[in-house]
Amino acid sequence: MSYFTSNLFLSVFQKSWTPGISKSPDVCIHGKGTVITMTNEKVKRMLDACYQAKRIREMLPPLPQGIMPSYIQYMDLIQSMERLGIPVKISDISEQMNLPRPGVTRTVKEMEEKGLLHKIASENDGRVTYITVTEEGKKLSKKYDEEYFTGLSSALSDISEEEADCMIQTIEKFYEQMRERRTHYDK
Repeated sequence: MSYFTSNLFLSVFQKSWTPGISKSPDVCIHGKGTVITMTNEKVKRMLDACYQAKRIREMLPPLPQGIMPSYIQYMDLIQSMERLGIPVKISDISEQMNLPRPGVTRTVKEMEEKGLLHKIASENDGRVTYITVTEEGKKLSKKYDEEYFTGLSSALSDISEEEADCMIQTIEKFYEQMRERRTHYDK
């Protein structure tokens, strides 16, 4: 068994693990005092579930030629921030999506070339560029939302809000711990 799989539990739950509860790092107190046991098999099942989640994304309906699923995510984020009155910069997208800035810059450029995004120079500071979704981008985003996500949300009605929130929080926590570990190994 690799160091990674045998010690992932400590990494994933390091903030909630209480030393002294058990000599084994496989038992911790989590949340409201419930005991969680994280075995190597459970870690493997979590990784398998992440793979399944990736495959679920691949089952989304096909997009027009040359349009990537990430474009929909970018447009959703930009429109959400604009609805809150926040002018959007590349750094905002990078920060919100937890992606490296060079990759976001590249994707924004591709989307601009496809007519989905438009860059606008700041009136106050010429070094600052804001990004907005074009009418063509809004049509694509709206079509995807209305035609697919609306139907999917009703099909998933047997999953409670609580279950969905738990899944989201767990995946986010798992991703953050894996990212931190990756940074540690890359040094």
